[in-house]
Amino acid sequence: MSKLAGKVAVVTGASKGIGAAIAEGLAKEGAAVVVNYASSRAGADAVVASIAAAGGRAVAVQADVSTAPGAQRLIEAAVTQFGRLDVLVNNSGIYEFAAIEELTEDHYRRQFDLNVLGVLLTTQAAVAHLGEGASIVNISSAVTHVHTPMAAVYAGTKGAVNAISGVLANELGPRKIRVNVVSPGFVVTEGTQTAGIVGSDMVAGMVAQTPLGRAGRPDDIAGVVAFLASDDARWLTGEVITASGGIR
Repeated sequence: MSKLAGKVAVVTGASKGIGAAIAEGLAKEGAAVVVNYASSRAGADAVVASIAAAGGRAVAVQADVSTAPGAQRLIEAAVTQFGRLDVLVNNSGIYEFAAIEELTEDHYRRQFDLNVLGVLLTTQAAVAHLGEGASIVNISSAVTHVHTPMAAVYAGTKGAVNAISGVLANELGPRKIRVNVVSPGFVVTEGTQTAGIVGSDMVAGMVAQTPLGRAGRPDDIAGVVAFLASDDARWLTGEVITASGGIR
């Protein structure tokens, strides 16, 4: 039997990249999936179509999870469509790199509003519907300990996600809701390719330091998330799993 048969999952920021792979991976394990997107309807529809073609169930829901109304609408859509909620994957996020001399208030607020406030608001909306055995998986980044130059704000947002997740693991543990973190290393996605990061000296340096000798793929992360969402991880909460090919 599939690990997530009968479960309903929400994946934020799932129209491309890691989020899309997570949505498809959860569906492959039997979950009905809500594919959230902020602006790329075409991308979200393509993920839904891919899931449907493989025999799964999914719907696309537009919502800006950095706002309370958006987060609430997303969760309500999941419950309305599928009748319940069992898994929340907080994947939505943006990254912008800048030297310390170039930082601006807007640079800070854009990243913290989505990467941190979005996690809090979506989780806040979801907890009313999550029951015993539910799983929350927050996506962080290995940048919190690899300490990539020019990533001060982005690393700060992901450090906050790690801390928040630990607090919520203790806060929601008595309700038997698990909260864990997946912390990817560098992953080749549409976003990193468009931004010109793929093929850069920065990436070459990271790959050179990675024991497994390559950059990550979205499905490398999706498999870890599916494990944490399932009952196989029933004794895990408050954990940060670094999925980085061994880079430290």
